[in-house]
Order: sequence, then structure tokens, then C-alpha cells
Amino acid sequence: MLNQFSRTQLLYGEEAIKKLSESRVAVFGIGGVGGYVCEALVRSGVGHFELIDDDKVCLTNLNRQILATRKTVGKYKAEVMAERMQEINPDADIRIHKCFFLPENADDFLFDEYDYVVDAVDTVTAKLELIMRSQSLGVPIISAMGAGNKIDAGRLKIADIYDTQVCPLARVMRHELRKRGVKRLKVVYSDEQPIRPIEDMSISCRTHCICPPGAQHKCTERRDIPGSTAFVPAVAGLLIAGEIVKDLTSSK
Repeated sequence: MLNQFSRTQLLYGEEAIKKLSESRVAVFGIGGVGGYVCEALVRSGVGHFELIDDDKVCLTNLNRQILATRKTVGKYKAEVMAERMQEINPDADIRIHKCFFLPENADDFLFDEYDYVVDAVDTVTAKLELIMRSQSLGVPIISAMGAGNKIDAGRLKIADIYDTQVCPLARVMRHELRKRGVKRLKVVYSDEQPIRPIEDMSISCRTHCICPPGAQHKCTERRDIPGSTAFVPAVAGLLIAGEIVKDLTSSK
């Protein structure tokens, strides 16, 4: 019967579409990268999602995040993304968690129920906990390395963490994962040399912070506020989604 996934089924077959519809993917971090992961996966027929993010849409997200519009500024990203996804596929089962993933609350997440984990968070501490939890239970995970301060989307690629180069975040992750005995990890990274952002106080969040009063996490807490484009995080997210679809449909 003709349906919204018929064109995808022409490429993957009926059995693969069934696998996708029965799969649960947990996306940690619903930003520039994670938003496009969600968008592509729900359009591909993945049927079950966990969306984890404590952030709200900010005016400065409009340049790159698929969930960011003038109407969604100030709303929780996880809620906005879930609503958008259900407009695409009303049958999708989407659970949202309006929180920031940390070692302290890791026990609140049922990793053994996930068929795939997407690490699209910003902090090394959270990334390491996600990786260790997933790998200890044999749950496939893919991690996004740094997408900020890059302008050439053609330099993004899928690789094992130990085959990465240039990316500063990947270098830190390699060091930390070796200490923890992690042998391999699938990542999306760019081998483009990061650009140093222009110091322009007239447009800097340092002097013009627009985060709502009482916000738990502000970009001004970062040592450096990265520059970003509309296309590099998007391509990173689409590469991740493509890898997940490939893995889920080829698994036995």
C-alpha cells in the first residue's frame, strides 16, 4: 500500500522499513547536529525516539538549527522537535526529557531499551558517560565531534575515533577513551582546521546575552563562543542519520 515511506522502501525493501519502524533511537542533544538527525530519521521511518535536551530555542539558533524559527524562540527544543516530528509522522512514538544528560542522572535513562544512541552533546564529561553506558550494554552509538568554527561541509566524514585527525575535540576524546580502555567508537568529524572566531563585542553573547533570566545553561559559560554556519552542523547530522539507517537495516 502506498504510504509516506514508499519511496524509501523502493531502495531498502519492506523488511528494512519494518526494522526502522520498530527501532528506538535516543538522541542526546537537539541542536544544530541533533535536530537534523531527528529530522532525517523520522522521515526515514524510525518509529520510536527519545529526545534529550534541557535547552530552549535562542535567537542565535536561527542560523543553523532546523527547529529554530521566530515562532519557536523561547520554547524547549525537545518539545519543538517532537511536535515537528509528529507533524511528519503522527504515528511516531516520541518521549522527551527536558534535562541535560550527566553522570549524576545517567541512571534515569534506560539504555537497554535503545537500538541506537546519538551523542550530539557539547561536553566531554557527558560524551564519555554516554559512550561508556552504551558500550557496556552493547548499544550502538555514534558521536558528533566539533562542528563549530568550520565552514567546509565537504571535510566531514564518518570514521573511528582513533583514525581522526585535526579536530581538537576528537583529540581530547581519543585521550580520555584510551584511559578507559575503549577500543573503538564511530564518530562524525571534520579534518578542517578550525577558524578562530572574530572578536566582535557588538554582536557577542558575552555583552549581549539574550538567554532568559534563570536559564540553567548559557552559552556565555563557555570559554569560547564558537561561530557556526547553516550547513556544517546540518551535514554532520545527516551523515549520522544515514549511518544509523544503514546500521539498523543491515543488522540481523
